[in-house]
Order: sequence, then C-alpha cells, then structure tokens
Amino acid sequence: MATGKAPQTSETRKAGFKGNKSFLPSKPCASCGLPMTWRKRWAKTWDEVRYCSDACRRTGPKAP
Repeated sequence: MATGKAPQTSETRKAGFKGNKSFLPSKPCASCGLPMTWRKRWAKTWDEVRYCSDACRRTGPKAP
C-alpha cells in the first residue's frame, strides 16, 4: 500500500526537520547561567522568563 508520501532521506531530514531546537531562541538562566531553550508553554511570557527551574528561582540571581 502506498501512502502517497515520499520517503525521507537524511538530506530531507536535515533541511526540513521542524523539531530542530537549534533554530529556537535561547537565553541564559539568571541564576546558574545555563542556556534555556524556548518552550511552547513560555510562548506568551518568553520576555519575562528568567530562570530555568524552580530551584534556580529560589536561589535567585547570581551575584556579579
């Protein structure tokens, strides 16, 4: 049975893979400094997101 879709080759996956996180925006956590990648649940509040986790939020921003 044919599904009507062309089989994906490695070239097709590299060029058109929609789940590639390298294309999503990221910014560093204010507490630990690790990069945070954009998440769908943060879509409306991405500008306000400062911490990567609850643990980092409790610790607060790191001292300069």
